[in-house]
Amino acid sequence: MKRSILYKVVLVPAIMVSFQSCFVARDYERPAEVLEEANFRTDNLPQDTTTMAGVSWRELFTDPYLTGHIEEALQNNIDIRIALQQINAAQAYLRQGKASYFPSVSAGVGVVHQELAGNNQSLYGRSSIDQFDLSADLSWEADIWGKIRSNELAMQASYLQSVAAHKAVKTELISNIASLYYQLLALDDQLSITRETIGNRERSLETMRALKDAGNVTEVGVQQTEAQLYRAQAVMIDLKNDIRLLENTFSILLGDAPHKIERSDLEQQIINTPLRTGVPLQLLRNRPDVVAAEYNLVNAFQLTNVARSMFYPSLRINATAGFQSLNLSHLLDANSFFSSIAGSLTQPIFNRRQIRTEFEVAEARQEIAFLTFRETLLIATREVSDALYNYQAAEEKMEVKLKESEAYDLATFYSEELLNNGFANYLEVLTARENYLNAQLELVNIRFNELNAIVNLYQALGGGWQ
Repeated sequence: MKRSILYKVVLVPAIMVSFQSCFVARDYERPAEVLEEANFRTDNLPQDTTTMAGVSWRELFTDPYLTGHIEEALQNNIDIRIALQQINAAQAYLRQGKASYFPSVSAGVGVVHQELAGNNQSLYGRSSIDQFDLSADLSWEADIWGKIRSNELAMQASYLQSVAAHKAVKTELISNIASLYYQLLALDDQLSITRETIGNRERSLETMRALKDAGNVTEVGVQQTEAQLYRAQAVMIDLKNDIRLLENTFSILLGDAPHKIERSDLEQQIINTPLRTGVPLQLLRNRPDVVAAEYNLVNAFQLTNVARSMFYPSLRINATAGFQSLNLSHLLDANSFFSSIAGSLTQPIFNRRQIRTEFEVAEARQEIAFLTFRETLLIATREVSDALYNYQAAEEKMEVKLKESEAYDLATFYSEELLNNGFANYLEVLTARENYLNAQLELVNIRFNELNAIVNLYQALGGGWQ
C-alpha cells in the first residue's frame, strides 16, 4: 500500500513535467521584419534621435485661442469620452484576468421536498421527506501550462491597447482642431481679400462708366467689369458659407452645438519648433496607433498560447462543505456537517474538433494582427514622408507665388494706367485683375498648406498626447 502511494507521488509529477516539456507558454518578442521597410522617404535623412513628437502641443501652438479650443476639446469631445469608457471596460477585464489565479467560491441554501413511493414509506416512517442544505463550494485550477498567465497577459495587452487608442484619439483630435483652426483663418484672409477686391471693382466700374461716357471704351467693357464685380461677390458668398460650415464642424469637435468660433488671424501664426523627425524606430514608441496595433498583436499572441494550452490536461481541485439535515432545527448541529474534496486531471481526447478549430482560428487572428501592425507602421512612415514633402513644396511654392502675385499687381496697375490714358485694351485690365485676385487667394492657400503640413507631421510622428 505504501509502495502504491509512493508510485503515485512520484509518477504524477513526472507526468506533469513530461507534458510541460512539450508545451510552455511562449513569451512575446517583437517581430524583426516589421522594421524592414520602416524608413522615411525624404531627401533629409534623420541624423539624430531628436523628434518634434516629444514637444507638448502647448509649446508647439502659441495662439491662445487655439490652445484654449484644444483644452476645451480634450475635456468635452465625444470620441475622447468614448475612448475613456473603453479604457474602463478593458481595465475591468484586466482585473478579471488577475483574479483568475484565485479559486472560485460559491455558497447556497437549498430545500428539497420529496414525496416517497409507497414501498419506501414504511422504511422512513413517513410519506414525504424534507431535506435542508447550507453549503459552500470551492473550485480551483492549477496554472500548469501557463493558460491563466497567458490569459492575464492578453487582458493586460488589451487594456494597454485601449490606453494607446485613447492617446491616438487625442493626437488626432488635436491635429484636427489645429488644422480646422488654420483653415478658418485662411478663409478669413480670403474673405478679407475678396471684400477689398469687391471695393476696388466697384470703383473700377465707376471709372469704366466714366470712360464710356468719354468715348474711350464701349459698353462691352462696362459689362465685363460689372460681371467681374458679380463674380467677386459670388466668391464672397461661397467663402462666408464655407466659414459657417467649418465653424459647425469645429463646434462638434469641441463637443458643443454649432456656434461662432473665436480666433485670431493667419499672420499671427508662428511655429518655431524645428521639424525634426527622429529615427523611424521611434514611431514604435511615440505613435499611439502603432503602439495600439502592437498591443493588439500581443493580445492575439497570448490568446494563441491559451488556445494551445487547451490540448493539455487540466488539474482541478473541487471542495464542498456545509450542513445537511432532514430537520430544519438540527441543520446547524455538529452532526449535520459534511465535507468533500476531489482532484481531477482531465485530458481532452475527442471533442468534435473544437479545440483544434479554436487553435487554428487563434493562429489566423495572430497573423492578421501581425499584418495589421506592419501595415500601420508602414502607413505611419508614409505619412511622415508626405508631411515633409508637403511642407517643402509649400515653402518652395510660396516663393514662386509671391513673385507671381507681385507681377500681377504691377500688371494690373500699369494696365489701368494705360487704359485711363487710352493706350490699353480693357480686356488686358480685366485679365490682370482676375489673375491678381487668384494669385492672392492662392498665396493664402499655400500659407495654410504650410501650417497644415507642420500639423500633419506632428501627428504623423505621434505628437500631441504627451
